[in-house]
Amino acid sequence: MIQMNWDELALVGRIARAHGIRGQVIVNLETDFPETRFQPGAELFVNRTGRVEKLRLTTVRFQHERPVVGIEGVETMTAAEALAGIELRVPVDWLAPLPPDTFYRHDLIGCRVETSAGEHVGTVGDVEGTLAGSRLVIEGTRGEIQVPLATEICTTIDVSAKRIVIEPLEGLLTLNERPGS
Repeated sequence: MIQMNWDELALVGRIARAHGIRGQVIVNLETDFPETRFQPGAELFVNRTGRVEKLRLTTVRFQHERPVVGIEGVETMTAAEALAGIELRVPVDWLAPLPPDTFYRHDLIGCRVETSAGEHVGTVGDVEGTLAGSRLVIEGTRGEIQVPLATEICTTIDVSAKRIVIEPLEGLLTLNERPGS
């Protein structure tokens, strides 16, 4: 068992399912740098039954833009099936530096969101999409709000203060509102 705080590790993928009979698994990516993160010899961390464990990749190939990986010690389909749904994480300091005005998903989750007029919108619960077209999923008082992660809308992003200021387009904040809310 490794002494690491699971919540401080960055999510880079999720094991989708077993692939073949030799213990390989298919990974759903949560990183914009899959070729860097997923290569033979790479170490990733998982949380099974409340314990953080290190996994070492033995083989990697890409199929339909998703990695198919072999994991040291996982040699049967049954062993691979037992890993389905498990998150793959790495320490934040293993992440590559990003260009200016780009952010890691984990930096945005938990940020409070408000309008430029000071109205509280909610808290970022997730970030969906790809580097080319991401959106913030905000847990608001009126339900879930999805906001494009575009500089025209997200005018201020201060990850150190966990604060995002938006200039919402007309109707954006009420798009998912239910009648009577």
